[in-house]
Amino acid sequence: MKINILHLYYDLMNLYGEVGNINAIVHSLKEEKIKVNVDNLTINDQIDFSKYDLIYIGCGTELNRNIVLKDILRYKSEIFKFIESNSFVIATGNSLELFLNSINDNKGLGIFDYNAKDIDKRIVGDLVVNVDFVKEEVLGFRNQGSNITDNITDGILNYKNFYGTYLLGPILVRNPILHEYIIKSLIKEKNKKFKFKKLDLSLDINAKEVYMSKYHSK
Repeated sequence: MKINILHLYYDLMNLYGEVGNINAIVHSLKEEKIKVNVDNLTINDQIDFSKYDLIYIGCGTELNRNIVLKDILRYKSEIFKFIESNSFVIATGNSLELFLNSINDNKGLGIFDYNAKDIDKRIVGDLVVNVDFVKEEVLGFRNQGSNITDNITDGILNYKNFYGTYLLGPILVRNPILHEYIIKSLIKEKNKKFKFKKLDLSLDINAKEVYMSKYHSK
């Protein structure tokens, strides 16, 4: 088995070290003895989405988000088909907004019937949210200069195998149960009979428990 990953707009949308999420996914897949290929593609590259099992897009500045928005619209039908086929998309930070109806009245991909606008006062700080599909609190950090006007995304926007969140940085490293869920779901989509090894996430879990105890004691 081989998993093909596309790190889309890797040069423009990697403001908070989101590449750490891809590194974590690659490491866990290799631990399961699964071959992995990662392609880094950006503006003006020609993309065949049918080659990939997972698309990852990280966070960028508001300027870079707007640049990417103009480019990604040419792939609207391909991305819609990709998501509807149960292929995986992870969008962190403001890249989530690319998949909405609009950003500041500029047309988005329209996958989700929400709209985003830039805001005057940035939303900054740690955030812990409950995520039903993993039944645990998910820890992250936000530094938002924009927000969804419908105010529905304190957690993770999930549809089929699309996962979008305003939480920044290496959230899969900081949330080992979420990380394990994504890995197992990704593999099962390729091979439902795959026999998993037990991922050793003990250090990650211990680190999160320490931080969570400090967070809740504030």
